[in-house]
Amino acid sequence: ILTTTAIDNITWENYYEAGVTNINGVTVRRFPIEHAKDMDAFNEINRQIFENPAKATCEQEWKWIEEQGPLSTELVRYVAEHHEEYDAFIVVTYLYYTQIKSLSHVGHKAIFIPTAHEEPFIHFGIFQQLFTLPKAYIFLTDEEKKLVHNLFPVRNIRYDVLGVGVDVPPKVSSGDFRKKFNIDNDYILYVGRIEGGKGFPELFDHFIRYKNRNHNDLKLVLMGKNVVPIPAHPDIISLGFVSEEDKFNGIAGAKVLVQPSLYESLSIVLLEAMTLSIPVLVNAKCEVMRSHCVRSNAGLYYENAEEFEAALNYL
Repeated sequence: ILTTTAIDNITWENYYEAGVTNINGVTVRRFPIEHAKDMDAFNEINRQIFENPAKATCEQEWKWIEEQGPLSTELVRYVAEHHEEYDAFIVVTYLYYTQIKSLSHVGHKAIFIPTAHEEPFIHFGIFQQLFTLPKAYIFLTDEEKKLVHNLFPVRNIRYDVLGVGVDVPPKVSSGDFRKKFNIDNDYILYVGRIEGGKGFPELFDHFIRYKNRNHNDLKLVLMGKNVVPIPAHPDIISLGFVSEEDKFNGIAGAKVLVQPSLYESLSIVLLEAMTLSIPVLVNAKCEVMRSHCVRSNAGLYYENAEEFEAALNYL
């Protein structure tokens, strides 16, 4: 595995030691980040591009990629100098500096898992050439395949739609979760980063409006790091990071798993909830998750606060 020393995709600050380690028999090479993400610079180039996205220049797009990061030229240099030592490269996700720069060196032996979904960045002109480089594609969903084939001239490149496997423990205990976190009431659950790109603060607004109109004891429980402020509301409980055991126990006890994100190529936690027979409630504007619900009949979707309320009460 070739990766960086970062652990946080918001700051890209160096966290792990650079160098070679062995994790469960897998050789992992970590390369340092040259500098942490400059949010002021990133926000400025973001503003320039999205004020008039149709007129974004190639230079602006590359500037956005560099500010987006993670800026690890050492990783890219290693790929360029050592790619002949590898039989194949599996390149995961399309959006980041290290993947984009590495593909230009290893496209002829790369299997690309783009995790593509409808979002402004996928329309950057620089991706028209990038997406033609891989030897083969793995798509997570039929919707992702359709999107990539419609946007880029890649229908002649070999592909398969493989999805993603999930590992759910054979035994879970909602009782252990409730006891540990002192949660007695019914609750709906969100698992993931609590940030703007994941549908916040819209979910907070929808839930608080729901509580104002429905006088019950339902709670909204959050698992994950918060980047946006969490309202001080008696029915919103933030647990921060939790263990895998606590995550699955929490899912098992939830009335509903809610996923408000607009931009998802796949939601692993959604599949985990479905595996545990917990219904899901998702943002209807995310085609992938909406299609999950339609195909499985295991969840509902909403476009506004009224539909959120109706679907939640039904579930």
